[in-house]
Amino acid sequence: MEKPYPKINYAEYLKVAEITSLQKPKSDEYGKPAHDEMLFIIIHQVYELWFKQIVFEMDSVLKIFTAPKIDERDMLKMVSRLERVLEIQRLLLLQVDVLETMTPMDFLEFREFLVPASGFQSQQFRLIENKMGLKQRMKLNNEDYKNLLAKSDQAKVKESEEGPNLFDCLEKWLERTPFMFTEGFDFWKQFRVAVENGFREDEDAVKNSKLDAASQEQLLANIQSSRHSFLSLFDEKEYEKLQSQNTWRLSYKALQAALFILLYRDEPILQSPFHLMSSLQAIDENFTHWRQRHAQMAHRMLGAKMGTGGSAGHKYLAAAADRHKVFTDLFNLSTFLIPKSQLPKLPAEIQKKLGFNY
Repeated sequence: MEKPYPKINYAEYLKVAEITSLQKPKSDEYGKPAHDEMLFIIIHQVYELWFKQIVFEMDSVLKIFTAPKIDERDMLKMVSRLERVLEIQRLLLLQVDVLETMTPMDFLEFREFLVPASGFQSQQFRLIENKMGLKQRMKLNNEDYKNLLAKSDQAKVKESEEGPNLFDCLEKWLERTPFMFTEGFDFWKQFRVAVENGFREDEDAVKNSKLDAASQEQLLANIQSSRHSFLSLFDEKEYEKLQSQNTWRLSYKALQAALFILLYRDEPILQSPFHLMSSLQAIDENFTHWRQRHAQMAHRMLGAKMGTGGSAGHKYLAAAADRHKVFTDLFNLSTFLIPKSQLPKLPAEIQKKLGFNY
């Protein structure tokens, strides 16, 4: 039986002729052919294709995530699509290895033809950052990052600033987490005792160590700072004060829910939420690695020269890698994790709700 669709050719379907005609080296145009410019163009075109796929996957996750109530059957769908983004990120990192087969001298053969073009002008990467939930962005030459983009790209990027993002969606979703408060069970009181015991053990270990006085004083100060941050988990006003100092970004209720999920992730109902948060952390971490590799490559290629886009070269890129994180709160929650053996035991009623019952 014939299918009701016309036959299609591989090259026509993938538009191979069109794609492979899009590499136009400037060095050829100016009559000074530079062999490695072809590699440079292809690498960055492939980046943009993968960015398109990442945006596509993020949009599909955001469509599910913005619903007032998320069907449990959609949790696996969201996690699997975020895991696809993780695999794409691994390819992005591997592409740096291919690009670094080009030497600094090879790059100098055509670099002057690229000014002021720069990766800062990638509309799709800015969309990714905004859809992740990046808000605190380093400025380049004290200018709004959107001004660096082509005029035709600025409106779409501005729209993405105001649209839904993964951070805000995660926050609202965490705030709806059930099981946190049950009559007759004060989880937070028991948890506080367990963590404070841990802080005391850390202090005793430092005081009884063979470290010099200055080192001991610094470590004890760090423990005290962590204790202060921890105590804010039980005092909403104190927490909001730390929020105003940019110590925390998640809402008070969302942070408590995230911690509860991390601590009891083995419970069946909490396994998918845990994998979702872990995937978002891993994506954030991978983009940090990618930015760091980019910074290292810029240093290798340019030394202390200024970037083609007018930045301070690798120094700006290295600083941005550290600053442009989104899910820092999830990483910082590890400060308050305790061994499973010390976790407050959940009442049977809550355990039953967190399991699968037939």
